[in-house]
Amino acid sequence: MLLIFSGNRIKSISLTKSQIIKISNRNNIGCDQIIFINKDKNNNAFLEFYNSDGGEISACGNGSRCVAYLLMKENNNKKISLKTKAGILEAKINDNDLVSINMGQPNFNWDKIPLSHKMENKNLGLKINSTDGKEVVGGFALSIGNPHVVFFVDDINQYNIKNIGPKIENHNYFPEKCNVTLGTIKNKKHVKVKVWERGAGLTAACGTAACATAISGISLNLIEKCVDVEFPKGLLNIEWKEDNNIFMTGKVSGIKKITFSI
Repeated sequence: MLLIFSGNRIKSISLTKSQIIKISNRNNIGCDQIIFINKDKNNNAFLEFYNSDGGEISACGNGSRCVAYLLMKENNNKKISLKTKAGILEAKINDNDLVSINMGQPNFNWDKIPLSHKMENKNLGLKINSTDGKEVVGGFALSIGNPHVVFFVDDINQYNIKNIGPKIENHNYFPEKCNVTLGTIKNKKHVKVKVWERGAGLTAACGTAACATAISGISLNLIEKCVDVEFPKGLLNIEWKEDNNIFMTGKVSGIKKITFSI
């Protein structure tokens, strides 16, 4: 779940770290990210993202897609541009209310991901174990505006991501921590994933993780350049274009206006 504050376009709204943590708590409203929609001179909006631990992040794929949908419906537009700290994102609304967003280009440079030192990003040599003791050594690291590491395994259900996720997220290879994805390839056009999100924990869906999974799989020649990435709740189509840009397409649902005080 995402919580979007759109009022910053009219009146400045700010929250402390403790307020963000309180709002995000599942015993309160509960959400993975809080997003502020701000005015911008050259784009339709400038977005700020905060994880449930109160920390600010540069990018949120699903959050950007939801905001794009909200603003396009609000203004009866078919296209929109959004500024984030990770760059400018362009989105459009397709048939059946599917929203496509250009997530920009992946970055494989160790110091831009970032990693703690120069190393082979396609295999970090990190070890994870299944619940029955099978060991996998790997980890594909890249940035989709934020740091990700992806492991491909035979069956994601045989791995306890609640145990694996925090260990990899906080590994000394990642000075800014990282998002952790376990993926199982069902066929060349379909991958099932589970995601441990940096600063948020186990999440039902993550747009940048879907992009990271697709780019990792394509780079390793495991899947095709247009692939469906399936989460416990929802599915995203990811396409890596010839110009190196990543396009993410999916549905937006469950938008509700709420009022609360803290």
